Amino acid sequence: MEYALHETLEVHEIAAFKTICLTKSKTMQALVSDPQLIDIMQQDVMVSTRQLQELSAILTKATQ
Repeated sequence: MEYALHETLEVHEIAAFKTICLTKSKTMQALVSDPQLIDIMQQDVMVSTRQLQELSAILTKATQ
């Protein structure tokens, strides 16, 4: 499947945003004391990691 340049750029932008979110969630966990909030942040880390893997696969296909 071929992607238009603007589609590839959009995926790059989404990946960059998700990377920032992932970094923030990982970093902020050390500053949070509420167990429920820590659980939410850990779930966000897991989901964001999976999403970044999926976005990476899309970008790999786009460059082939």
